[in-house]
Amino acid sequence: MLKNKSYIGISFIILLFGIYAVPKIIDRIQNNDVVKGDRLDKIGSIAKNDEKLVKIGPAPKFELLNQDNKKITNETYKGKVYVLEFFFTTCPSICPKMNLSMLAIENKFFGNPNFGIISITIDPTHDTPEVLKAHAKLLGVKSSNWNFLTGDRAYIFNLANKGFNLYAGENGKVDGGFEHSGLFALVDKNGDIRCRKDDFGNPILYYDGLEKKGVRDIQQDINILLKD
Repeated sequence: MLKNKSYIGISFIILLFGIYAVPKIIDRIQNNDVVKGDRLDKIGSIAKNDEKLVKIGPAPKFELLNQDNKKITNETYKGKVYVLEFFFTTCPSICPKMNLSMLAIENKFFGNPNFGIISITIDPTHDTPEVLKAHAKLLGVKSSNWNFLTGDRAYIFNLANKGFNLYAGENGKVDGGFEHSGLFALVDKNGDIRCRKDDFGNPILYYDGLEKKGVRDIQQDINILLKD
């Protein structure tokens, strides 16, 4: 008799659970809310963020002099996320706009020791360390992790065109005498070039330093890499 009462009690508890809990579970499933707010959902969110950024491959090694006449290499930025561009100080066309974009990026992450910027001149004959230092001062650069680099011209052209696949060349027919890409390269803490995908799922490779969207996109992706 006691055994039968136990079965009745258990059955009653199961019935109450079914009346109370099952509709809630069904409702969460229908609303795709099964793990929302749970640890699994947070892990999935992190994974999705990381999946946004494609790993293109290792950034090429380099060794150049900065505005303080100090040797800077890719190892200088080991463990840091950094943005890299090619420019020249007397550029009359796209460089001023690229400078403003880089300043916006610098201001966004100023004070973060794990972030840096590299600006490599394609006119090293004119852009000596002294000229680059004056240029940095003129721009109002504050970060010690923003290096303006110069060196051998053939070496720099090879680094741009074959290393990063960012066009740079001499052209006496254009204002300033040089042509170059307005794109920014994004490199992660491990020294790999990273980028997001476009709306069709294709890697964009580099970020447009001449457009607000490009600057906004790279700022968002720097944030992701800094958290990795």
